[in-house]
Amino acid sequence: MGLTSRSLLYTVVFVAVLCVGLTVWLWPRLSGRGALPVLGRLGSILVTQLSIMSVVLLAVNSANSFYGTWGQLLGRYDRSPGQVTAVTDTNTGTTVDAAKGGLIRPASSQSTDRMGLPDGPKDKVGTVESVRLVGRRSNVVEPAFVYLPPQYFQKQYERQRFPVIVAISGYPGGIDNLSKYLQIPKTASELLAGKKMQPTVIVMLRPTIAPPRDTECVDVPGGPQAETYFTKDVPEALRSAYRVGHEASAWGAMGYSSGGTCALELAMRQPSVYPAAAALSADYKIKNDLTTGNLFGSGDEAKQREREHDLIWRLKNLPVPKVSVLVTSSKKGEKNFKETEKFLKAVKEPMFASKIILDEGSHNFTTWRREISPSLEWMSKQLVFPQDVNS
Repeated sequence: MGLTSRSLLYTVVFVAVLCVGLTVWLWPRLSGRGALPVLGRLGSILVTQLSIMSVVLLAVNSANSFYGTWGQLLGRYDRSPGQVTAVTDTNTGTTVDAAKGGLIRPASSQSTDRMGLPDGPKDKVGTVESVRLVGRRSNVVEPAFVYLPPQYFQKQYERQRFPVIVAISGYPGGIDNLSKYLQIPKTASELLAGKKMQPTVIVMLRPTIAPPRDTECVDVPGGPQAETYFTKDVPEALRSAYRVGHEASAWGAMGYSSGGTCALELAMRQPSVYPAAAALSADYKIKNDLTTGNLFGSGDEAKQREREHDLIWRLKNLPVPKVSVLVTSSKKGEKNFKETEKFLKAVKEPMFASKIILDEGSHNFTTWRREISPSLEWMSKQLVFPQDVNS
């Protein structure tokens, strides 16, 4: 039985209930004095407590996928990078300081350190800027990290606009997870040095704009306008302060967990903004839960809004968007594997899909770090650079 399988959890629950029942039944017989009765009482308490704790730990792990397999629980991780497989065939600049008071503002409270980048001047190694992004339409001010490649500061590129990847963390994680644990700036720097990725600006964001509520990149009726933030405010703010592409062909979204769900939703719902998306361990529909609250309003319109955030339903019932997507999962240890297969089977032209399917993985950064390098490399191939020239 797999570590996250329901059969294992139900078996352990049965054993725990059995242990409690046996303890209650045998306790009178173990009430005497002497070494054997005392050892019997201690043994029954220990076995019962272990069985109950096993149920709790298995349930928590099953809900959060900290360990996907027995091997991972024992510390045996495969850290080799994943491989992208096509599912459908496919034929010195403006800085944050200059935009102070505008839609991109410096954020001195967020420390960027080096974030895995080598030491050296910006035009040799690039940099990461900590900013606050102002959403005019969504009426929010959100923290962000912006990775600028070394080419951004080199004279031969001073008239070029760069492609953009909007990288979105999972919930409730913040932008630090993208830099510290997923290691996006470090990985992008290494891919650039190895000529496996074109120079790209990467903005790192969190998926919620109304913490602690999980807004799931949805425009909530009468509430937070998260989709508007990602599809209108973010592009507007970045174009106001950085030399980034003005056309959609230079833009892509990616993320892990709920951030991956967000990236897919943005691409399939707003293909004119994000025609490419890479989703690590994503879900394929958005539902109300305790962290989201009511995302869709009420009445028949709410039911339709919820259906439209079910990506497999969209592929079967709405015009298929012309976008390229990359999805990832694991045959063992990932809950979304079967849904990933369903999603890929539903993809049809003019949409194109690729996948990274690991033999074994789980819902954690050890797995996602195996996928981030090939995902960034894949994303780079989808984006146009140089797109246009500054006048």
